[in-house]
Amino acid sequence: MPTIQLKNATKRYRSEHGQFEAVSGIDLTIRQGEFVFVVGSSGAGKSTLLQLIAGQIRADEGTVLLDGMNVAPFPLISAPRVRRNFGYVSQEPQLMRRRTVYENLSMIARVGGLTREKKLMERTVKALGIVGLGDVGGKYPGELSIGQARRVELARALVNSPPILVLDELTANLDEDNIWDMMHVLSELNRGGTTIIMATHASMFVNIMRRRVVTLVDGKIAGDVAGGRYGEIKERKSKYTLKH
Repeated sequence: MPTIQLKNATKRYRSEHGQFEAVSGIDLTIRQGEFVFVVGSSGAGKSTLLQLIAGQIRADEGTVLLDGMNVAPFPLISAPRVRRNFGYVSQEPQLMRRRTVYENLSMIARVGGLTREKKLMERTVKALGIVGLGDVGGKYPGELSIGQARRVELARALVNSPPILVLDELTANLDEDNIWDMMHVLSELNRGGTTIIMATHASMFVNIMRRRVVTLVDGKIAGDVAGGRYGEIKERKSKYTLKH
């Protein structure tokens, strides 16, 4: 399974006030099989960092590497090989509302190379089963609860069995029971070897699970703590504290 390395990664955006750095000079290594929480206040750069890792955007400076290969940009011939490594869930809903859950997932499976209807069905049923929603394939996204919809988003990311999951606020707006269920699913996937990189504000669950915690403040890594708590900064000297 692959290792992710960010070397001096910087991403800039333009606003009405001029150019700003969403993340700046990020040096980070995530090894195969790790479970990493990315935390920080709103606007700290969490989403940008996850998008860089998953190859959704390219760095303006520095590099993002997957086993030594640039995640983005890359030649078209290598794009499928690189992208197959990532299952990505963004903050914004990605499900097509006029297509059933099965159709939403099977579209992603086709992108992964499957064409036979029987295999598509098997892959979709397996992914939905992992997240505990084996009976919703025929429903439309609008018929699902918020918790079910987020689980389907996770199943969509899982459908091609990627070794790395990059999850941006997957548990946002969920109640504690749904968050517990989601964390249990992710823990089981991680025990099976899947790398989990997850941005979240769910501080209580971060504190209970005690995995690696990377804290961002103003686009920079202010803390990187193995077995850490939400916002804990002890392995890097910093003047920052995180409010939540």
